Amino acid sequence: MNTTHQLVRLLRRPAGLPTPDDFALVEAPVPEPEDGQVLVRNTHFLVFPGLRTLMGGETRDVPLPPLRPGDTLFGPAIGEVVDGPLEKGRSVLHLQGWREYATPGADACRPLEEVLPDPVAHLAQGSAAYGALTRLAEVREGDTVFVTGAAGAVGTLAGQIARLLGAARVIGSTGSPDKARRLERELGYDAVVLRDGAPIDEQLAQAAPDGIDIVLDTVGGEQLTAAVHAANRGARFALVGALAGQLSPDRAGGSAPTVLDTYRLLTRGITIAGYNGMDHPDVEAEWETRFGDWLRAGEIRFPYTAIQGMRQAPEALPRLIAGRSFGAAIVEL
Repeated sequence: MNTTHQLVRLLRRPAGLPTPDDFALVEAPVPEPEDGQVLVRNTHFLVFPGLRTLMGGETRDVPLPPLRPGDTLFGPAIGEVVDGPLEKGRSVLHLQGWREYATPGADACRPLEEVLPDPVAHLAQGSAAYGALTRLAEVREGDTVFVTGAAGAVGTLAGQIARLLGAARVIGSTGSPDKARRLERELGYDAVVLRDGAPIDEQLAQAAPDGIDIVLDTVGGEQLTAAVHAANRGARFALVGALAGQLSPDRAGGSAPTVLDTYRLLTRGITIAGYNGMDHPDVEAEWETRFGDWLRAGEIRFPYTAIQGMRQAPEALPRLIAGRSFGAAIVEL
């Protein structure tokens, strides 16, 4: 086994959106596991936009610790047990990504069963979308569903989930014509509105002439504003992200103000609720079972953009923020 490994540390708090210069790829000794810890050789880890909030210093109500200069980045990772109280060679899921070797506590490791056909699929971000569409918005047969940020880690799965739950028409939003084509050709979206195209109100009126019944919102901002205008009576809005705030150069990632027409909310009986997985502890296992069944049946795809190796890892978050990923962004070691 190697005696050293590579990891990514935060060099400084970004001034605006993070750049590769805000991170350092560091060589360090492979850590020795302490009592109760497991030595894991990571094989994949997830790049997620919430890191922007953690390093921006606005972590109120966030169940993860802030990132300060000198800290190693972290996040969901998959690896193989090398040493410790768990079975050697076993694949586990834990939260010490952004390094080649990790030492999570055994109680912080989840041994991976064969519920999903590919271990990497455990990094999919579909649980929140599934929970929101079954617990908050509750898709009904024939619904028209609008998914904002449809080309992201949540959105690429959300549209497929909505269809599998009975939606008749699924509309997405994205900022790239190329991504819009992929959403329609590969993931079954019926129409896609472009963030930088004509006014979103106009695009939604054309894409959903009969209005929208459900909104699965990962963005906020003007897209959420426009969705209220296009909503049918009794529409259900489920909020699962706030990328408009997290990816804004003028904010630190802990706020995302949006203008909503409260008159329309009242007169159309629209409901809006934020989804928090901790409020629905039964969702994760249910989602995983259904996700595995859908994957095996070829009814759903798990799209992700692979970043190869630790050398490219310092660029991974800036690439994600710049919109250079389709689906989840995963570093492969």
